Amino acid sequence: MNEFEKAKEAYEQIPIPEELEERVQAGIRQGREARRSAKRQRSWKRSVGAVAACFVVMVGMLNVSPTVAAAAADVPVLGGLFQVLTVRSFIDETEDRTLEVKQPGVTGGELAEQVNAEIQERVDAKIAEGEQLIAEYKEAYFATGGTEEEWAQHNNKVTVTYEVKSQTDETVSFVVESAVSFAAAYQEQTYYNLDLENDRELTLQDVLGENWVETCNESIRAQMDAAEDPSVYFAPDAGGFTTVDESTQFYLDEAGNVVVVFPPYTVANGAMGTVEFEITK
Repeated sequence: MNEFEKAKEAYEQIPIPEELEERVQAGIRQGREARRSAKRQRSWKRSVGAVAACFVVMVGMLNVSPTVAAAAADVPVLGGLFQVLTVRSFIDETEDRTLEVKQPGVTGGELAEQVNAEIQERVDAKIAEGEQLIAEYKEAYFATGGTEEEWAQHNNKVTVTYEVKSQTDETVSFVVESAVSFAAAYQEQTYYNLDLENDRELTLQDVLGENWVETCNESIRAQMDAAEDPSVYFAPDAGGFTTVDESTQFYLDEAGNVVVVFPPYTVANGAMGTVEFEITK
Protein backbone atom coordinates (compact mmCIF):
# COMPACT_ATOMS: atom_id res chain seq x y z
CA MET A 1 0.00 0.00 0.00
CA ASN A 2 1.51 3.38 -1.04
CA GLU A 3 1.43 6.60 1.02
CA PHE A 4 -1.54 8.02 -0.88
CA GLU A 5 -3.65 4.92 -0.22
CA LYS A 6 -2.62 4.94 3.45
CA ALA A 7 -3.78 8.56 3.72
CA LYS A 8 -7.11 7.65 2.16
CA GLU A 9 -7.63 4.66 4.48
CA ALA A 10 -6.76 6.73 7.54
CA TYR A 11 -9.18 9.45 6.54
CA GLU A 12 -12.07 7.06 5.99
CA GLN A 13 -11.95 6.21 9.70
CA ILE A 14 -12.49 9.85 10.71
CA PRO A 15 -16.10 10.94 11.43
CA ILE A 16 -17.36 13.80 9.26
CA PRO A 17 -17.27 17.08 11.25
CA GLU A 18 -20.38 19.22 11.52
CA GLU A 19 -18.45 22.31 10.48
CA LEU A 20 -17.56 20.75 7.11
CA GLU A 21 -17.80 23.87 4.97
CA GLU A 22 -15.37 25.81 7.17
CA ARG A 23 -12.90 22.97 7.15
CA VAL A 24 -13.24 22.49 3.40
CA GLN A 25 -12.26 26.07 2.76
CA ALA A 26 -9.45 25.95 5.31
CA GLY A 27 -8.16 22.72 3.82
CA ILE A 28 -8.08 24.18 0.33
CA ARG A 29 -6.18 27.25 1.52
CA GLN A 30 -3.74 25.18 3.53
CA GLY A 31 -3.19 22.70 0.72
CA ARG A 32 -2.58 25.47 -1.78
CA GLU A 33 0.07 27.10 0.43
CA ALA A 34 1.69 23.72 1.00
CA ARG A 35 1.89 23.12 -2.73
CA ARG A 36 3.55 26.47 -3.41
CA SER A 37 6.06 25.95 -0.61
CA ALA A 38 6.79 22.40 -1.73
CA LYS A 39 7.48 23.51 -5.28
CA ARG A 40 10.00 26.11 -4.14
CA GLN A 41 11.81 24.21 -1.41
CA ARG A 42 11.10 20.49 -1.42
CA SER A 43 11.22 17.41 -3.58
CA TRP A 44 8.14 15.68 -4.96
CA LYS A 45 8.10 13.09 -2.18
CA ARG A 46 7.83 15.69 0.55
CA SER A 47 4.77 17.23 -1.15
CA VAL A 48 2.73 14.05 -0.62
CA GLY A 49 1.27 15.50 2.59
CA ALA A 50 -0.24 18.48 0.73
CA VAL A 51 -1.78 16.23 -1.91
CA ALA A 52 -3.19 13.94 0.77
CA ALA A 53 -4.68 16.95 2.60
CA CYS A 54 -6.51 17.98 -0.56
CA PHE A 55 -7.70 14.41 -1.03
CA VAL A 56 -9.11 14.45 2.51
CA VAL A 57 -11.10 17.60 1.77
CA MET A 58 -12.58 16.24 -1.44
CA VAL A 59 -13.41 12.79 -0.01
CA GLY A 60 -15.13 14.49 2.93
CA MET A 61 -17.42 16.34 0.55
CA LEU A 62 -18.20 13.14 -1.36
CA ASN A 63 -18.99 11.24 1.85
CA VAL A 64 -21.42 13.91 3.01
CA SER A 65 -23.36 14.35 -0.20
CA PRO A 66 -24.27 11.57 -2.66
CA THR A 67 -25.31 14.32 -5.08
CA VAL A 68 -21.85 15.85 -4.97
CA ALA A 69 -20.31 12.40 -5.31
CA ALA A 70 -22.27 11.67 -8.47
CA ALA A 71 -21.53 15.05 -9.97
CA ALA A 72 -17.82 14.83 -9.22
CA ALA A 73 -17.31 11.31 -10.51
CA ASP A 74 -15.15 12.50 -13.39
CA VAL A 75 -13.54 15.50 -11.71
CA PRO A 76 -10.16 16.31 -13.30
CA VAL A 77 -7.59 17.19 -10.63
CA LEU A 78 -5.26 20.04 -11.57
CA GLY A 79 -1.88 20.17 -9.94
CA GLY A 80 -3.23 18.04 -7.10
CA LEU A 81 -5.22 20.98 -5.70
CA PHE A 82 -7.39 22.71 -8.29
CA GLN A 83 -10.51 21.07 -9.70
CA VAL A 84 -13.07 21.79 -12.38
CA LEU A 85 -16.23 20.11 -11.18
CA THR A 86 -19.96 20.06 -11.79
CA VAL A 87 -21.62 22.40 -9.30
CA ARG A 88 -25.15 22.20 -10.72
CA SER A 89 -26.66 19.42 -12.80
CA PHE A 90 -30.36 18.91 -13.52
CA ILE A 91 -33.00 18.11 -16.13
CA ASP A 92 -36.32 19.96 -15.94
CA GLU A 93 -39.15 19.09 -18.33
CA THR A 94 -42.46 20.77 -19.10
CA GLU A 95 -44.93 20.28 -21.94
CA ASP A 96 -43.13 23.00 -23.90
CA ARG A 97 -39.44 22.42 -23.30
CA THR A 98 -36.62 20.55 -21.59
CA LEU A 99 -33.83 22.21 -19.65
CA GLU A 100 -30.65 20.16 -19.42
CA VAL A 101 -27.93 21.86 -17.39
CA LYS A 102 -24.46 20.73 -16.38
CA GLN A 103 -22.71 23.76 -14.90
CA PRO A 104 -19.01 23.80 -14.01
CA GLY A 105 -17.21 25.50 -11.17
CA VAL A 106 -13.56 25.95 -10.26
CA THR A 107 -12.02 25.57 -6.81
CA GLY A 108 -9.21 27.93 -5.84
CA GLY A 109 -8.58 31.56 -4.96
CA GLU A 110 -10.01 34.91 -5.98
CA LEU A 111 -9.83 34.10 -9.69
CA ALA A 112 -11.99 31.01 -9.14
CA GLU A 113 -14.60 33.11 -7.35
CA GLN A 114 -14.69 35.59 -10.24
CA VAL A 115 -14.91 32.86 -12.87
CA ASN A 116 -17.65 31.02 -10.98
CA ALA A 117 -19.69 34.21 -10.59
CA GLU A 118 -19.39 34.89 -14.32
CA ILE A 119 -20.35 31.33 -15.22
CA GLN A 120 -23.37 31.49 -12.92
CA GLU A 121 -24.51 34.74 -14.51
CA ARG A 122 -24.02 33.40 -18.04
CA VAL A 123 -25.81 30.13 -17.35
CA ASP A 124 -28.80 31.85 -15.75
CA ALA A 125 -28.99 34.31 -18.65
CA LYS A 126 -28.84 31.55 -21.29
CA ILE A 127 -31.57 29.56 -19.54
CA ALA A 128 -33.84 32.61 -19.40
CA GLU A 129 -33.01 33.52 -22.99
CA GLY A 130 -33.75 30.00 -24.19
CA GLU A 131 -37.08 29.81 -22.39
CA GLN A 132 -38.10 33.18 -23.81
CA LEU A 133 -37.14 32.08 -27.31
CA ILE A 134 -39.22 28.91 -26.99
CA ALA A 135 -42.20 30.88 -25.70
CA GLU A 136 -41.99 33.24 -28.69
CA TYR A 137 -41.60 30.31 -31.06
CA LYS A 138 -44.70 28.65 -29.60
CA GLU A 139 -46.75 31.82 -29.99
CA ALA A 140 -45.67 32.24 -33.61
CA TYR A 141 -46.28 28.53 -34.29
CA PHE A 142 -49.91 28.69 -33.23
CA ALA A 143 -50.41 32.06 -34.92
CA THR A 144 -49.47 30.45 -38.25
CA GLY A 145 -51.86 27.51 -37.93
CA GLY A 146 -49.97 25.00 -35.80
CA THR A 147 -52.00 22.63 -33.62
CA GLU A 148 -51.53 21.40 -30.06
CA GLU A 149 -50.95 17.86 -31.35
CA GLU A 150 -48.23 19.03 -33.73
CA TRP A 151 -46.63 21.19 -31.05
CA ALA A 152 -46.46 18.20 -28.73
CA GLN A 153 -44.17 16.50 -31.25
CA HIS A 154 -41.53 19.22 -30.94
CA ASN A 155 -38.44 18.48 -28.87
CA ASN A 156 -37.53 21.97 -27.72
CA LYS A 157 -34.47 21.86 -25.52
CA VAL A 158 -32.20 24.36 -23.79
CA THR A 159 -28.84 22.82 -22.89
CA VAL A 160 -25.85 24.08 -20.95
CA THR A 161 -22.76 21.93 -20.56
CA TYR A 162 -18.99 22.18 -20.44
CA GLU A 163 -15.84 20.44 -21.62
CA VAL A 164 -12.30 20.52 -20.26
CA LYS A 165 -10.00 21.06 -23.25
CA SER A 166 -6.66 20.60 -21.48
CA GLN A 167 -5.13 20.56 -18.02
CA THR A 168 -1.65 20.63 -16.55
CA ASP A 169 -0.20 21.53 -13.15
CA GLU A 170 0.00 25.16 -14.33
CA THR A 171 -3.01 25.73 -16.61
CA VAL A 172 -6.52 24.60 -17.41
CA SER A 173 -8.68 25.40 -20.45
CA PHE A 174 -12.38 24.65 -20.55
CA VAL A 175 -15.44 25.80 -22.46
CA VAL A 176 -19.02 26.42 -21.33
CA GLU A 177 -21.50 25.71 -24.13
CA SER A 178 -25.15 26.70 -24.33
CA ALA A 179 -27.68 26.08 -27.08
CA VAL A 180 -31.36 26.10 -28.03
CA SER A 181 -32.15 22.99 -30.06
CA PHE A 182 -33.98 24.62 -32.96
CA ALA A 183 -32.00 27.87 -33.28
CA ALA A 184 -28.38 27.66 -34.44
CA ALA A 185 -27.96 31.40 -33.91
CA TYR A 186 -28.53 30.90 -30.18
CA GLN A 187 -25.57 28.58 -29.68
CA GLU A 188 -22.78 30.11 -27.61
CA GLN A 189 -19.36 29.00 -26.42
CA THR A 190 -17.35 30.79 -23.75
CA TYR A 191 -13.75 29.74 -23.17
CA TYR A 192 -11.80 30.01 -19.93
CA ASN A 193 -8.01 29.74 -19.77
CA LEU A 194 -6.65 29.90 -16.25
CA ASP A 195 -3.09 30.33 -15.03
CA LEU A 196 -3.29 28.26 -11.85
CA GLU A 197 0.19 29.12 -10.65
CA ASN A 198 -0.43 32.88 -10.67
CA ASP A 199 -4.20 32.82 -10.07
CA ARG A 200 -5.17 34.80 -13.18
CA GLU A 201 -6.57 34.40 -16.66
CA LEU A 202 -4.25 33.62 -19.54
CA THR A 203 -4.12 35.85 -22.63
CA LEU A 204 -2.93 35.14 -26.15
CA GLN A 205 0.07 37.34 -25.46
CA ASP A 206 0.97 35.26 -22.40
CA VAL A 207 1.19 32.14 -24.55
CA LEU A 208 2.44 33.48 -27.90
CA GLY A 209 4.57 36.44 -26.85
CA GLU A 210 4.67 40.09 -27.87
CA ASN A 211 4.03 39.39 -31.56
CA TRP A 212 0.90 37.36 -30.85
CA VAL A 213 -1.29 39.35 -33.25
CA GLU A 214 1.04 38.81 -36.23
CA THR A 215 1.63 35.17 -35.27
CA CYS A 216 -2.11 34.42 -35.18
CA ASN A 217 -3.01 36.41 -38.28
CA GLU A 218 -0.30 34.85 -40.45
CA SER A 219 -1.21 31.32 -39.35
CA ILE A 220 -4.96 31.83 -39.81
CA ARG A 221 -4.59 33.33 -43.29
CA ALA A 222 -2.23 30.54 -44.33
CA GLN A 223 -4.69 27.88 -43.12
CA MET A 224 -7.57 29.57 -44.93
CA ASP A 225 -5.58 29.74 -48.17
CA ALA A 226 -4.59 26.07 -47.85
CA ALA A 227 -8.16 24.86 -47.26
CA GLU A 228 -9.65 22.40 -49.70
CA ASP A 229 -12.26 25.03 -50.58
CA PRO A 230 -11.03 28.50 -49.56
CA SER A 231 -14.29 30.02 -50.78
CA VAL A 232 -16.08 28.83 -47.62
CA TYR A 233 -14.33 31.71 -45.82
CA PHE A 234 -15.71 35.22 -46.17
CA ALA A 235 -13.46 37.80 -47.80
CA PRO A 236 -12.20 40.57 -45.49
CA ASP A 237 -14.16 43.21 -47.42
CA ALA A 238 -17.30 41.08 -47.03
CA GLY A 239 -17.11 40.95 -43.26
CA GLY A 240 -14.64 38.06 -43.03
CA PHE A 241 -11.51 37.63 -40.97
CA THR A 242 -9.20 40.63 -40.65
CA THR A 243 -7.32 40.25 -37.37
CA VAL A 244 -7.39 38.77 -33.90
CA ASP A 245 -7.66 41.03 -30.86
CA GLU A 246 -8.07 40.85 -27.09
CA SER A 247 -11.67 39.63 -27.45
CA THR A 248 -10.76 36.68 -29.70
CA GLN A 249 -11.64 33.43 -27.97
CA PHE A 250 -9.16 30.57 -27.68
CA TYR A 251 -8.18 27.52 -25.69
CA LEU A 252 -5.07 25.43 -25.13
CA ASP A 253 -5.18 21.93 -26.60
CA GLU A 254 -3.59 18.84 -25.08
CA ALA A 255 -0.32 19.63 -26.87
CA GLY A 256 -0.24 23.06 -25.25
CA ASN A 257 -0.91 24.86 -28.54
CA VAL A 258 -3.29 27.79 -28.89
CA VAL A 259 -6.52 27.07 -30.78
CA VAL A 260 -8.28 30.25 -31.90
CA VAL A 261 -12.07 29.91 -32.12
CA PHE A 262 -14.59 31.86 -34.22
CA PRO A 263 -18.38 31.45 -33.73
CA PRO A 264 -20.58 30.28 -36.63
CA TYR A 265 -21.20 32.82 -39.41
CA THR A 266 -18.36 35.16 -38.35
CA VAL A 267 -15.52 34.14 -40.68
CA ALA A 268 -17.11 31.37 -42.77
CA ASN A 269 -20.48 30.22 -44.06
CA GLY A 270 -22.90 28.64 -41.62
CA ALA A 271 -22.26 25.08 -42.77
CA MET A 272 -18.77 25.32 -41.23
CA GLY A 273 -20.22 25.82 -37.76
CA THR A 274 -17.65 26.90 -35.18
CA VAL A 275 -14.31 27.46 -36.91
CA GLU A 276 -11.00 26.65 -35.20
CA PHE A 277 -7.38 27.36 -36.11
CA GLU A 278 -4.48 25.77 -34.26
CA ILE A 279 -1.59 28.19 -33.85
CA THR A 280 1.82 26.57 -33.51
CA LYS A 281 4.89 28.55 -32.55
